[in-house]
Amino acid sequence: MLTNNPPLLVFSGQSNCTLAEEICTELGIPLGKSQTEKFSNDNLVVRFSESLREADVFIVQSFTTPVSDSIMELLLMIDAAKSASAARVTAVVPYYSYARSDKKDEPRISIAGRLVADLLQASGADRFLTMTLHSPQVHGFFKIPVDHLSATVVISNHIKSVVPNAHEGVVLAPDAGDIKRASAIARRLDAGLAFIDKRRTSDTTVNARALIGDVRGKNVFIVDDEIATAGSLVEAVNLAKEMGAADVYVAVTHGVYTGPAVERIRDLDVVEVCSTNTVLVPKGKIEGSNGKLRTLSVAPLFAQAIRNIHTGASVSTLFE
Repeated sequence: MLTNNPPLLVFSGQSNCTLAEEICTELGIPLGKSQTEKFSNDNLVVRFSESLREADVFIVQSFTTPVSDSIMELLLMIDAAKSASAARVTAVVPYYSYARSDKKDEPRISIAGRLVADLLQASGADRFLTMTLHSPQVHGFFKIPVDHLSATVVISNHIKSVVPNAHEGVVLAPDAGDIKRASAIARRLDAGLAFIDKRRTSDTTVNARALIGDVRGKNVFIVDDEIATAGSLVEAVNLAKEMGAADVYVAVTHGVYTGPAVERIRDLDVVEVCSTNTVLVPKGKIEGSNGKLRTLSVAPLFAQAIRNIHTGASVSTLFE
């Protein structure tokens, strides 16, 4: 049990209560009580059922479907906490979906990643805790302290547990932009490294052009930040198999699994597809994948980060 001064309180929005409850179990504290209601005009109202005065408040909310409701609920919870005299409010967003919108790559569009960051700060957030941003530069959109966690340790340990000779395999980055992440896991596994040269032709279509590296006869571990429609994943797996890969394992931080993703994974020649619980994967999707989908918990990592933030300890030690 933690000894808190000021008291540590953890609350959850509706997007991922399961993860919030696991975090609280790790911390040895109960999940804070709050309610969210939607009026007939589609407006949301949130209220806390306990005192927040001078408390160190952490609000857990992933930006998952319905994303706009998730964001609005978090903004209202932050504002309500500040109005209730919380000493500090930290927005804990395990999956920050708008990190994909990090630049103006087309005319007349919004850089939504920055806009949502501005909204969180305007609502009163004093600190931001997240995991594996699609674009690390989104960190710079915030003028408040940001703690950017990585699932590298969790993913690496899982691969070692299911593949005893993982050091003889190859970590494969689905595109050149993922080489840094793949390289970090390859170092932990003492495995080889390869990447795919690809071209995105639309928001949902990706063409893999070449695989750089040697995967013939080796177990391949494809790692990425997230899976949405699984279009990139299909291209990566098929190309790895064409190049002579043995068993293929997939591990990502955020398993969003939208559109045809589950069906594609079900029919894919892979041993398993793992994602962490930053996004709540419905039981129906897991069953629909013929048992290929697996979930890894990052609750201990978030709990330790929250504990360190609360006590003033270093968060960077969690990467060691």
